[in-house]
Amino acid sequence: MTSSRIELHVVADSTGDTAARVARATAAQFPHSDVHIVRHPRIGTEETLRSVLGRIEEAPRPVVVFSTIVDDELHALVHELARRARLEHVDLLGPALKAVERVSQREAEHVVRPVGIGADYFTRIAAMEYAVANDDGNPDQRLDLADIVLIGVSRSGKTPLSMYLGYLGYKTANIPLVNGIEPPERLFDVPRWKVVGLTIDPTRLADIRERRVKTLGGQQGKDGYADVLKIYEELDHAEAIFRRVGCPSINTTQLALEESAGRVIEIIEQRRVTLGG
Repeated sequence: MTSSRIELHVVADSTGDTAARVARATAAQFPHSDVHIVRHPRIGTEETLRSVLGRIEEAPRPVVVFSTIVDDELHALVHELARRARLEHVDLLGPALKAVERVSQREAEHVVRPVGIGADYFTRIAAMEYAVANDDGNPDQRLDLADIVLIGVSRSGKTPLSMYLGYLGYKTANIPLVNGIEPPERLFDVPRWKVVGLTIDPTRLADIRERRVKTLGGQQGKDGYADVLKIYEELDHAEAIFRRVGCPSINTTQLALEESAGRVIEIIEQRRVTLGG
C-alpha cells in the first residue's frame, strides 16, 4: 500500500484541543498514510475565518476540516465556506449541541468557554496531585483515599499508568512488589475491588531494565535487576501477591498507555459493582 499525505485542519474558536484529539484518533486508523494535523485556534472574527479557509482551500494535498465553532454566525460561515470550496468538513460540536438541546429542551448558549474549567477540571488536578504524592510505594501513602491501587514489579508500567489515570480523574496509588520483601500491610486493608496487578512479558521486561541500567551507568546491574531468570522469579512472586490480595492482573506488554488505562477502569468499575464497593 502506498503512502499519501493528508492534512487534517483543526478550526476552532478556542484552543482546538477537542478537535485535535479527534483528529489524532482518526489519524491513528490510517497507519499507511502520512496524516498531518494543522491547528487554527482562537478564530474569533469572520475575517480570520475566511482567511484560514482560503489558505486551506489552496492546500496542494487532500484535506479534511475538523471544526469546533460555537459562535452561531461563525458556525454557519464555516459550513458555507467549506461547501463552496468543496472541502470535506466534520462539524464536531454542532450535532452534539443539537442532540442535548432536544433532550434537555433548552438551547445551548453558544458562548466560547475553556473546556475543563469546572468540577471535572479540579477533580483531575486533585487526582494528578494524588498520583504524584502516592507514587512507587511512598511510605506516607494514603491508600484509604485511592480510587485505584496498582501493584507490580519494577518497570511494569505502574508510574506512567498512575499519572495517566490521574489525568483522567482517578486518584491512583502504586506499590512496587519486590521478591523476598513483604508488601506493606496497608495494601491488604484496601478494598480488593480497587486493586489491579500489572504484569509483563519477562523478555520484554529484561530489555526495558537493561536500557535502564545503561542510563544509570550500570549501577543496578550487579543484583540481577535485568537478568531474565531473576525476572521470572520476581513475576512469580508478584503473581502470588495478586492471589493473596485477591486482585486481577493485566499484561501491559502489548498495550498502549490508553489501552491499559481503559482496561484498568473497566476492571475497577465491574468489580466495584460485583463486590459492593
